Amino acid sequence: MASSGEEGRVVVDLRSAAESAGGGGDEEAHAAPLHEIESLCMRCGDNGTTRLLMTMIPHFREVVLMAFECPHCGERNNEVQFAGQLQPKGCCYRLEILNRQVVKSDSATIKIPELDFEIPPEAQRGSLSTVEGIIMRAVDELQALQDERKKVDPQKAEAIDKFLAKLRSLGLGEAAFTFVLDDPAGNSFIENQNAPSSDPLLSVKFYERTREQQAALGFLVEPSTEEPGDQPVNHASTVEGNSEVLQEPHGSVGAVAGRRAIAQGNPDEVAAALCRYSAPEECLVFDLWLEIPYFREVIVMATTCDMCGYRNSELKPGGEIPAKGKKITLRVQNGKDLTRDVIKSDSAGVKVPELELELASGTLGGIVTTVEGLIVKICEALQRVHGFHLGDSTLEWKKKKWEDFNDRLSKLLSLQEPWTLIIDDGLAASFVAPATDSLEDDNQLTIEEYVRSWEQNEELGLNDMDTSSADAAYNTTNP
Repeated sequence: MASSGEEGRVVVDLRSAAESAGGGGDEEAHAAPLHEIESLCMRCGDNGTTRLLMTMIPHFREVVLMAFECPHCGERNNEVQFAGQLQPKGCCYRLEILNRQVVKSDSATIKIPELDFEIPPEAQRGSLSTVEGIIMRAVDELQALQDERKKVDPQKAEAIDKFLAKLRSLGLGEAAFTFVLDDPAGNSFIENQNAPSSDPLLSVKFYERTREQQAALGFLVEPSTEEPGDQPVNHASTVEGNSEVLQEPHGSVGAVAGRRAIAQGNPDEVAAALCRYSAPEECLVFDLWLEIPYFREVIVMATTCDMCGYRNSELKPGGEIPAKGKKITLRVQNGKDLTRDVIKSDSAGVKVPELELELASGTLGGIVTTVEGLIVKICEALQRVHGFHLGDSTLEWKKKKWEDFNDRLSKLLSLQEPWTLIIDDGLAASFVAPATDSLEDDNQLTIEEYVRSWEQNEELGLNDMDTSSADAAYNTTNP
C-alpha cells in the first residue's frame, strides 16, 4: 500500500515545479505537477481558479501550495498546507529579532509576550512568510473592521487603535520584542541564519504533546483512567536472576496502538503494533536490567516475533535521578575513537568546538550508536531542518557556508586532524565507552560532574517534584 500511494501522487522539487509550470522543463520528467480547479470566489460570487502544487521544500517537509485568483474582481489568496506526517514531538521557537523567514503550519500559535498578544491557529492558516509579514498581516486583519467598531463601540475601537500602533511599531522594528512560535504538530520552522552553528537570538524547545493537543491534531487519545468494568491483562512471566521475560497474549496491544502508529506515520511502531495484534503466535518481550561499568543501571527492552521476524530493541537509564549532572569530553585522535560506543540520552546536549557545532538537549532524542554514527546523524538532521540554506533561492554566500561546513566535517571524520566531542547531560544518563579497562588510564576521555543550575532543574521538571509520599511509603515498607 505504501508503494502505490507514493506512485499515485506527484512530488517534485521547487526548481522542477517552476520549470514545468513555465514550460521550460522536461515534460516527460514531471507530468502535470500543477493542478487547476474551478472554485467559488467568496468576494463576488463568480468562479475563479485555484492552483494546487504538491512539492517539497529541500531538506524540510512536503507541502501543498495553494493559490486562488478571481479574474472578475481581482481577489487573490494563497496558503501552505503540510502534506507529510506529523512529527513525534511539538516544537516551540523563541526569537528576538525581526529578520527571519518563518514556516507556520495550520496548528501553530504565535505569541508576543510583551504585548500579551496571541494569534490562535485558526486566525492565520499555514503560510511561508517572515516575522514582519506575520505581524503586518495581523495588523491588517485587526484594522479591517475598525470602521464598524467605531460606530458600535467607540471606546473599544480607540483601545484597538492604540494597540495597533504598538503592534505596527514592532513590525517596523522600532522596538525589541520576543516572537514565540508554538506548534504541537512540530511542523513549523524559523530560519537560523547562523546554521549549522547555534543562533544566540533563537531558541528551540521540543516537548511531549498533552492529551488535549493530541486530540486537536486528530490522534486517537487513550483514556487516562480505566473503566470500572475493565479487567487487567494477565501477563505470564518468568524471572531468572535479574532478567524477566514477558509473554503478551495475542491482541493485548490491540488496534489502538496500530491506529496511533499509522496516524504518526512511524513504520517501526506500525510493524510492532500490527505484529502484536494480528500475529497468530505470541510476541516475546524481553526485559533485562544491566549495569554498564563506569556508568549506571540500564533497562534493555527487546521484542521479537518468530512468525514475521520483527525485532526491536530499546535502552533506557534506570535507577534514581543523580544529584549532579555529567559532562563527558572525548578527544578523538584515531580510528578506534570513532568506533567507541555512545549512549546519548534525551536530556543531553552535544558540542563539537572545531565545527562550531552545538545541539540543544532533546535534539535527536535518545540514541545508542558510535562516535562516528552520532556525528553523521547530527549532520543529517541539520541538513533536513535547515532547508532555507540549501534551496534553489539560497544566496551564494549561504551555500558556500554549508559547503565549507561539509568540507570541515569530512576532514574530522577522515581524522586529518584531531577534534573534540563534548556531551553535556544534566541527568548524567549519557555514556562514552573508555578505550581501556580502567577509566583512569584513558587519557583522551574526561568525565566531570557538576551541580545543576536552577534553570536546568526547571527544564528537567525537578524543581516542582514532590517525592514525600513515595519516601513515606518506602520508609514504611523498609523500616
